Amino acid sequence: MKRIAILLALYLSCLCTHPSVAVELTSFSSEDSTLGVSSNGTNPPEANASLSEPESEEPQGAIADPLEPLNRVFFQVNDRLYFWVFRPVGIGYKAITSQEIRTGIHNFFVNLSTPIRLANCLFQGKLKNAGNEAVRFLLNSTLGMAGFLDPAKKELKIEKTDADLGQTFGLWGVGPALYLHWPIIGPSNLRDTAGYVGDLFLDPRTYLLGHKFLATGMGQWGLDKINETSLSLGQYEALKKAALDPYVAVREAYAQNRENKIKRRQ
Repeated sequence: MKRIAILLALYLSCLCTHPSVAVELTSFSSEDSTLGVSSNGTNPPEANASLSEPESEEPQGAIADPLEPLNRVFFQVNDRLYFWVFRPVGIGYKAITSQEIRTGIHNFFVNLSTPIRLANCLFQGKLKNAGNEAVRFLLNSTLGMAGFLDPAKKELKIEKTDADLGQTFGLWGVGPALYLHWPIIGPSNLRDTAGYVGDLFLDPRTYLLGHKFLATGMGQWGLDKINETSLSLGQYEALKKAALDPYVAVREAYAQNRENKIKRRQ
């Protein structure tokens, strides 16, 4: 039973330990054309015009989805989890916690996951970015009170580098293969799923999920998940309201977002 509990905790922790599985929902409300729907839920003129003639090409960022029936089931599971568990808890947590504290907790977990970004900058041959990550970690871990503050960004204007093993594989020429929507984890693809498994070995939080640190690991996962939910309340709701098919909206936005990130790293 202890081994099963540890494996379950490690599986749940991947939502917080890998950046590639998180869709940037802020892009949904500002990029209605991606969804083919305007903010008031009606098709914009250009979308209506496109309906009159068949598409000759797949949209940019399109991805194969041969497992769509199963993926839709998992999408519904995650949708229920959000509205029945994470959203209510996030609302309560936000009500009793200041913005400064929640931002500080976010900064702490970002700082703790520095090894993932630093190693992948090296894998990608981005030595300047790797140096920036090293400087950020040293400054924020000391002057930034273990990472709760971000003096590297505030004082030196050194931004965090968005780098993970899924992006590294993409730069090396590995394609996404097919779309996957995992329970709890959310949208991904075959390449990024392999990438997040590799990144787990670079994340210090993974090693808290051992025999002696199981409670600590589960606690940090829960805190990180609830904290991030409190910082993004309303974004998923806006997506569902604007999209004709939220599943397709999430899938296409995820695929385009990952493709754009890889292009920016070239």
